[in-house]
Amino acid sequence: MGQKVNPIGFRIGVIRTWDSRWFAKGPQYVANVHEDLKFRNFIKSKLKHAGVARIEMERAPNKIKIIIYSARPGVVIGKKGTGIDALKADLQKQTDSDVFVNIQEVRKPDLDAQLVAENIALQLEKRISWRRA
Repeated sequence: MGQKVNPIGFRIGVIRTWDSRWFAKGPQYVANVHEDLKFRNFIKSKLKHAGVARIEMERAPNKIKIIIYSARPGVVIGKKGTGIDALKADLQKQTDSDVFVNIQEVRKPDLDAQLVAENIALQLEKRISWRRA
């Protein structure tokens, strides 16, 4: 009988890195985890049609650096950078730390499982035939 292993946990440290990189002690650790989860959910809901593949967060004292890997970075950035400025302002309202947002392009979105799954889900929500999706 084979053992069931989480594929992400199995590859961390070998192929992939952690999605959150920071250290904290005691109750601050719990607060940081909740804040990371809140930021991830907010970004995913706000940028639903931008093709967000992965969100990485790095923390330093009073600084949060968020790296968003997107298939369509132009949708995230917006005209003349207004989209990214609005996103940064919304995130800044939710925390006391300084927030820095970077956008990275996913070169081959057809090879990213997360993006393919989200694309199929969006097409099914739009009532497109499952054979086309």
